Amino acid sequence: MSGNTFGKLFKITTFGESHGTAMGCILDGCPPQIELTKEDIQHDLDRRKPGQSDVTTQRKEDDAVEILSGVFEGKTLGTPIGMIIYNKDQQSKDYSNIKDVFRPNHADITYYAKYGHRDYRGGGRASARETANWVAAGAIAKKILAKEGISVNGFVSEIGEVKAESLNHKDINNKYFFCDESKLPDLDLMFKELIEEGNSVGAKLGVIVENCPVGLGDPVFEKLDANLAKAIMTINAVKSVSIGNAEDLLSLKGSEARDEITASGFSSNNSGGILGGISNGDDISLSFIIKPTSSIKTKGKTVNKDGEEVNIEVSGRHDPCVGIRAVPIAEAMVSLVLVDHLLINRAQCAEIKQELPFSE
Repeated sequence: MSGNTFGKLFKITTFGESHGTAMGCILDGCPPQIELTKEDIQHDLDRRKPGQSDVTTQRKEDDAVEILSGVFEGKTLGTPIGMIIYNKDQQSKDYSNIKDVFRPNHADITYYAKYGHRDYRGGGRASARETANWVAAGAIAKKILAKEGISVNGFVSEIGEVKAESLNHKDINNKYFFCDESKLPDLDLMFKELIEEGNSVGAKLGVIVENCPVGLGDPVFEKLDANLAKAIMTINAVKSVSIGNAEDLLSLKGSEARDEITASGFSSNNSGGILGGISNGDDISLSFIIKPTSSIKTKGKTVNKDGEEVNIEVSGRHDPCVGIRAVPIAEAMVSLVLVDHLLINRAQCAEIKQELPFSE
């Protein structure tokens, strides 16, 4: 069984290691005649790429995508789309001192136990650099969703102990935080202290999907919310995912939490736009938490391959909060799921008029 393919009809298969020659993916199942240029993909890759500020890893990668197949005269052909992103700024020497030890809270120890051999340079296949592939494919998915009038917007709502007081998810690309602009001074101060200390913090992020049609997903093993949760949990360092108003559910009674139905629509959206695994036409909302970056300069304890206890201090170029660069990654994963479900729904229920019995 391979864990390198995601999706059913609209699916990607990815390859590459963090410090290898290149990252790349094959996107299969893309409909034909979607207008697509390299620049469409590059826009989202530029939002994700490292080295954009003093609070993200200083690895300098252009993340310049090359389209190898599946596009001709600015339109998709309906054949597999091959994409490649060459690695330019590998500094493998940064990892030579830890090739025989396991970084705490990393995939190092489980990866080695599973395969008996690992690429220790930046985490190899387990590296978040892999997500460049997802963002490239997600940019194509967004083009398909846009034709259907569907928008997907991500944001950061909390970084460490700094919480946004207001968020407009349509206008959040402030500086490098994707967050409440009024909190930027607090965030600047926090990151300055973290960089001096050689430490990190976690973050809470969200994604809003607007204009999603009714009927995506099914009520058992392919629930839309279950597939979205899996997609988000696939992102490196994510430790929890919630759909809808999960934060308040414990304090609400059933009479308050249920989304009552009127002749003009739902009176609330605590369910986050999904009922019984099927989209109901309301905005889909999800949130997730990313743990603090584990690669930090603060000294810690671990073991080596011989089982001996040693101290470890990770050098190199790392993010004090990986959540900052996760916004376009989350948007990409949500978009891939939505397009997959759109195509599945179209194949299964094309003759059925899918709408809710609401008054105009």
